[in-house]
This record gives sequence, structure tokens and C-alpha cells, in this order.
Amino acid sequence: MQDTWAVGDAYEAYVGRWSRQVAEVFVRRLGLPTGLRWLDVGCGTGALTTAVLAAADPAEVVGVDPSEGFLATARARVNDSRASFEVGDALTLPDGRFDVVVSGLALNFVPDAQLAVAQFARAGDIVAAYVWDYAEGMEMMRHFWDAATALDAAAPDEGRRFPMCRPEPLRRLWTGAGLRDVTVQAVDVPTVFVDFDDYWTPFLGGQGPAPAYVMSLTEDRRQALRDRVRASLPSNPDGTIPLTARAWAIRGRT
Repeated sequence: MQDTWAVGDAYEAYVGRWSRQVAEVFVRRLGLPTGLRWLDVGCGTGALTTAVLAAADPAEVVGVDPSEGFLATARARVNDSRASFEVGDALTLPDGRFDVVVSGLALNFVPDAQLAVAQFARAGDIVAAYVWDYAEGMEMMRHFWDAATALDAAAPDEGRRFPMCRPEPLRRLWTGAGLRDVTVQAVDVPTVFVDFDDYWTPFLGGQGPAPAYVMSLTEDRRQALRDRVRASLPSNPDGTIPLTARAWAIRGRT
């Protein structure tokens, strides 16, 4: 089963709304001067680019992503002359030197992460990224995959698929690319769902590994998974579902 990244609005409903919160914290923590040139690799629908524009006052941000659908969403949502978006991927970066190369929630989907980080280091002076903590702290996905693997041992659990999304593997990627002063920090943001439909409906959009898995199931198996996930989730008296999303953020310099 192939990961699907094409429909920007469906991705926004699924995880984009939470990635925007992480992006804001991530950029603020970098604490970099204004007026820099930024490259956003795997920019998707523009969450990180938007955060850079709002919090870092850059001279320029170039976003690259292989998905034309995501780029169309980014162009429609980011109305700022300092930002531009183009088709590309982590292994074929635009020519030129940037002050900062960043990547949000994309590195684990690159076929060769070590080569990608080496490309980041070639292109920029500061290299920073963040990925979801699939194995534990990204609770909306963790509840989902725990239920899925209980029903289907072969379910493509992202916690198992992406062992690099932990502090030490990330640190090894950065140091292996020759980057120095490497630091890794957790970024935790609240993800409160209005009700179960608010949680579950985005899994029917087909964008990303978990939604793609849901849509590959028969109706009976999808219903069984839905019921098991629902039973596992915490809830408040008003029906809201209080969860937390954790990402691991890493930075270094050339």
C-alpha cells in the first residue's frame, strides 16, 4: 500500500491543523535573526512556511514538495510575496545557498534520509527539522495504530515503519551529515477533538498512511476498527477528546 499525498484539504483536516501548532513552536524555538533566506523541504500545504513568515520575518522562503496538489493548497493559502513554491524533493534541492533549511513532518517519508540530510547540509547553514513521535507521543495516531494492529498484525504501524523518528536516530542522521551543535527537543501540543466524528472523519480522507489504510479495508473491517478506536479514546464529560501530539525537533549547523 502506497502513501497518498495529493489532496491538500483532506490532509489539513487529518493532521495539518495540528502540524501548524508544532510549526509555530518550532520556529520560535529556533530564535534566528530576521532577514534570512529559508528553504522549506517537503513544505506540503504550507504550515511551516506560514510559521516562518509570521515568526521569523524572513527575506525569502522557498517551499519545495513533490505533490502538485499540496503545492496548490499552499499557494492558495500563503499570500505573501516573500514566499514561493515549486515542485521538488529532499534529494534534488534547488540550487543556491540558504541561511536556513527546514523540514516539517516529511523526513521519514524520504527514501534515503541520510542522503536528504546531507543535501540539507549542502544547501544551508542552519539545518532543522521535526517529525512526529509515531511510536508514543503522537496520540491520535498511536490510539489508531494500537487498535489497527490488534485487529490486523500486518497493519503498517507508523511506529514500526519509522524507527528514525526518535531522538537518538535523528541525532545520528545530523552528526552523520557533519552537522555540529546538534540538539533534539520534544514539541508537545494539545489536540482536542470536538467529538469522535471530529477525530474519525479525517481518517476517511485517504491522505497519509493511516487514512490510506482505513480506505483499503472492507466496510465491515473499517467499522470494526472504528469501534475499537472509539472504545480506546479518553473523553471529557462534554464529549471532547483530549489528546496530545508530540514531535521531535532537531537542529544543527554546518
